Amino acid sequence: MILLQIACLSLPWGLRRRVLNAAFGWSIDPTARIGLSLLATPRLTMGPNSRIGHLNFARHIEEMTLGRGALLGNKNWISGWPIGSNRAFQDSGRAPSLHINNEAAITHSHRIDCTDRVTIGAFTTIAGWNTQLITHAIKVTEARQRCGPIEIGSYCFVGSRCVILNGARLPDYSVLSAGSVLSRAHDEPYGLYSGVPATRQRTLDPNAAYFTRTAGPCY
Repeated sequence: MILLQIACLSLPWGLRRRVLNAAFGWSIDPTARIGLSLLATPRLTMGPNSRIGHLNFARHIEEMTLGRGALLGNKNWISGWPIGSNRAFQDSGRAPSLHINNEAAITHSHRIDCTDRVTIGAFTTIAGWNTQLITHAIKVTEARQRCGPIEIGSYCFVGSRCVILNGARLPDYSVLSAGSVLSRAHDEPYGLYSGVPATRQRTLDPNAAYFTRTAGPCY
């Protein structure tokens, strides 16, 4: 898979897209685009006007989807454990996959562990650099690896250098401030979450422009 992608990098994008769809069974919309990136996944779906930038690398994930207008920027590293490849995760019912919904964006130089499902909600921005989303860890009480999904809601904003751990959820219309560690599932929207571990600090204005926009990503 990787060798064929490397061989196709010099092709015009229209021809390259057709080769990738035919060779791998991918579904890349004619208006979508992939830069100089390598994606080792059996299932890739890219909606209208979605984009994957340069120097991204994805491996050992079962599925990757980008909704309408979604963006995966540059130099992001995405990895996981394929189903059945590690006995530590065989009983978890996990789904090694990345889903970036409509008009959402993951910017540049982030590290995304997709041992289990990672979902980025519509109109959400994983901003800045060097945020880590980590879906697996050693469970000390059992002395073995366990995993859990990560869910980032719609219209969220995640600042630079955050750490988001397995089982964590950021509610819709929420902000996670730079440098925070989100370690559990939160449910109350319109919140500023901050700290180590991140807790709700205050309520945000539901009428803020970021929460009411109809186009994205933000620049």
